[in-house]
Amino acid sequence: MAIRIVRLGTPRARGEGPRLGTVRRPPRGVRKSDYARLGYYDAWLPELAPSLRLFSWFIKDPSSQRWPRFARQYLREMRSPPAQRLLDVLAKLSQSANFSVGCYCADETRCHRSLLRRLLAEHGAKLA
Repeated sequence: MAIRIVRLGTPRARGEGPRLGTVRRPPRGVRKSDYARLGYYDAWLPELAPSLRLFSWFIKDPSSQRWPRFARQYLREMRSPPAQRLLDVLAKLSQSANFSVGCYCADETRCHRSLLRRLLAEHGAKLA
């Protein structure tokens, strides 16, 4: 059993289990009833996404110069008690269930999901 870190909207891997969208906004132009069918997510966890303010600042110029500051700020946001509780829950669930978490970004190296992978590992999650 383990957590997969995925790009939302991509085909699901065999045995992947439910997808959790760690994004601030739902996919544009997609009906809510189609989110799971189209490979986006089965459940939405915006609490593990960067704040709108931080994401808006980063997306204006997602250059490598902004990435270190974005990463620091996101990690700071994830130290909040609600985020810590969710990370603990996901880490515990990963011991006995398959599921995935993700967001829309094409490049994981410049995406909060790379940081989320690290946070989940620090909380004792089993990662695929």
